[in-house]
Amino acid sequence: MKMKYQKIKFPEDESAHNNIIEWWYFNGNLKDKKGNKYAFMDCLFKADATKVKIPFLKVPFKTVHFSHSLLSDIKNKKFYSEINPVSIISTDSFSKPLLFINYTQPSLEGYINYIIEKTGKFKYHIKTKNIDLILTSVKKPLLEGGKGFIDLNPDKTYYYSLTNLKTEGRIKIQDKWIDVKGKSWMDHQWADVPYNENKWTWFSIQLDNNIEIVCFEYDDRKNKSYLASISYPNDKHKHISKFELKSLGEKWKSKRTGTTYPLSWEIKIPSEKIKLKVEPLMKNPSQEIIFGTINYWEGPLKIKGFVNNKKVKGEGFMELVGYASDYSKTKILKNEVTNAIKKSLPYIQKGKTMIISNIKERIGSD
Repeated sequence: MKMKYQKIKFPEDESAHNNIIEWWYFNGNLKDKKGNKYAFMDCLFKADATKVKIPFLKVPFKTVHFSHSLLSDIKNKKFYSEINPVSIISTDSFSKPLLFINYTQPSLEGYINYIIEKTGKFKYHIKTKNIDLILTSVKKPLLEGGKGFIDLNPDKTYYYSLTNLKTEGRIKIQDKWIDVKGKSWMDHQWADVPYNENKWTWFSIQLDNNIEIVCFEYDDRKNKSYLASISYPNDKHKHISKFELKSLGEKWKSKRTGTTYPLSWEIKIPSEKIKLKVEPLMKNPSQEIIFGTINYWEGPLKIKGFVNNKKVKGEGFMELVGYASDYSKTKILKNEVTNAIKKSLPYIQKGKTMIISNIKERIGSD
């Protein structure tokens, strides 16, 4: 499917577009007052349900929204994920001059409003049932590839990032709200690509010398594309289509999906004299996310290495999508649906009890 390039404009292009798939993605590494580490990811997707090739995503309307989020409690080695296959968007979402999305998830537990909104010049508020954060960009947007429009042969996509977001607010771990501060990352991407069997290995990297890097290998099963986009401390950007990405051998195999994920990597960008080793901050439990027939690994990284022969360290995030599974996709979907039904039964029973109680009250009063 062909997309014609148009220059990205802010704030207009921070809002929604009429394409097959689009997402607003945030991740971050945070600390509480005691120095305990946490990480989060929050992503809202917008898809054309008539064109996106996700087998189970069949709904009786054209545009569907869904969301994925996670929280990692590094000290206690706990991982919490929230997968919402359908998100209900408010009628005034995408209607304001600045980015504004107000949404919720169908539930009998009660209404919680989720928010992604721009409140000032590259200042944002994101909120779910487990996070409530203010993020302020200290750098200008990084337009991947130089224009924010990249050719992945044959797929094309608009893509920009905010690579250094000063973050403060709170997160909820096991029903307890915790004040946190840290640094976050934001991606906004939109494309006319169905993303049905595509594979990618993706990293967002934030180094302690104020250099940030997004780099990835993208595989559409016919061609592989590579891109590293770098934001330097002086807000200068560089974009490299050739770099070295090497698995260092540490792997984890999922008992649920049978997928083997390579967890440790070496990233070398010779032209910029960059050599980095990245590995997960938390290896057990593994941070696998299952969304119907799709499974992927998403989580925070610790980073060390060299830039211009000087030692550096940092943090970041890794996303591994489309890695081969020896587990039946049909079985995955069946298991996930069964689990969802089991989780819903208490709420269904609660609803029945309320209805019966109301009927009895009405009969008693008649």
